[in-house]
Amino acid sequence: MIATAGWLGSLAGMDVKRTLRAASGWLELGLAEEAMVELVSLPPESRMKRSALELKLAAEIERNAWNAASDTARLLCLKSPKEPEFFLRAAYCLHETGDTLAARDWLLRGPKELLGMPVFHYNLACYLWTLGEQGRARGHLKRAIAMDETLMESAKVDSDLAGIGVEG
Repeated sequence: MIATAGWLGSLAGMDVKRTLRAASGWLELGLAEEAMVELVSLPPESRMKRSALELKLAAEIERNAWNAASDTARLLCLKSPKEPEFFLRAAYCLHETGDTLAARDWLLRGPKELLGMPVFHYNLACYLWTLGEQGRARGHLKRAIAMDETLMESAKVDSDLAGIGVEG
């Protein structure tokens, strides 16, 4: 049998899928380092695809590699600007690096769908409270809790909201 470019290309595609499945499996087992080993083995063009970047982001977050995770999450935002989850993750990672101002600004750049998500208002309240914008923080926290009452318990123990005076 003579190998053709199409046949070799489909083999390479199967190899990429296998590597992505392996990385996902390592993450499910809580082994982020092993997932990263798999992802690094991908060809450069495959590493830049959304599926690989999502796995990389999950591994970086699992490893508390906040600077790398914020870079990966922002790249995902640029590749998929209508995906609210990527903006939430990018902002969270930036906040974890200590750059809460950038976290707030990045979150506010996200798609309009974020406005209907309780976690958007909750996270924004955390960032605003950290930045000393108490009035706005309280307003967003109130909105988040009105949208999802379970956030009340989270707010009571969240160190980012210490002193905000959650009632209930």
